[in-house]
Amino acid sequence: MTKKKNRVTPVDDRKAVRYVDIEQESTTTQYGSMLFAAVMFAVPVALVLWLFWDFISIGVIIGSFAVGLVCASAVRIAFQWEKVAIARFGRLDRVVGPGIYFVIPIVESEAAKIDQRIRTTAFGAEETLSSDLVPVDVDAVLFWVVWDAEKACTEVRNFEEAISLCAQTAMRDVIGQISLSEIAVRRSYLDEELQRIISQKVEDWGLSVVSVEIRDIVIPKELQDAMSRQAQAERERDARVILAEVERDISEMYVEAANAYGCPEKAIQLRTMNLIHDSVKHSGGMVVVPSAYSEGFNDISVDVARDLMR
Repeated sequence: MTKKKNRVTPVDDRKAVRYVDIEQESTTTQYGSMLFAAVMFAVPVALVLWLFWDFISIGVIIGSFAVGLVCASAVRIAFQWEKVAIARFGRLDRVVGPGIYFVIPIVESEAAKIDQRIRTTAFGAEETLSSDLVPVDVDAVLFWVVWDAEKACTEVRNFEEAISLCAQTAMRDVIGQISLSEIAVRRSYLDEELQRIISQKVEDWGLSVVSVEIRDIVIPKELQDAMSRQAQAERERDARVILAEVERDISEMYVEAANAYGCPEKAIQLRTMNLIHDSVKHSGGMVVVPSAYSEGFNDISVDVARDLMR
């Protein structure tokens, strides 16, 4: 029995990197909040102990710790990029931040902390059929921001996962409406259409889509080979058409030259002489031609000389 190897796609790798970045950022923010809470706990404890040092007892120590706990839970801080939703007895009461804010212990609690900076979400659609039934893999990046913290807290449970799934669904819908050739050459249209569709779906959640950018489009290798052969055939056809048009123009010019000499039937012989001249003018070699070509040289030379003597 052969073991199947786990296949990690590029999209999975980027998601892993994005999740690591979010985790590191959240850890840093958490450390800052914990440090502020520790300071807010230590300062009141030290102040109470200093004021009642002459009456120090177990009760004073317990009281100082209680005051520290109340202050640490009541006085909090939100960073510049954060909004905090405060719930009172289970109902959303207000949205505060950034800066220092106050919470009534037991009565009020933090419902959510919303980061209002621009975020990026990598998403893709694997083996999605285009309108001409060609499976394609498309990789894109979504730039979005939370503009209404209250709606983001109350309208959707996990808005990060929701907007990612919404983007993937919109990607499949848009790709299914256009052909493979349009997908390859109309990336700007895909970006704008995806942004429009996703924005309509997430506006009610308090989210706003800044932009959508298509990063990569992958088609099956067999189809790539077929498209390459088709492109080569089309270029060869165009080259032959151009060569035939040039040949036609040159033949018309030689007919005009033969008419100038008064010998229209000798135009093909002039063309023959020119082709042989072009073949040897750069190499400086000698060309051995069949008797028909040599007779052409002789005939046209005699005829031209005869016309000139007249």
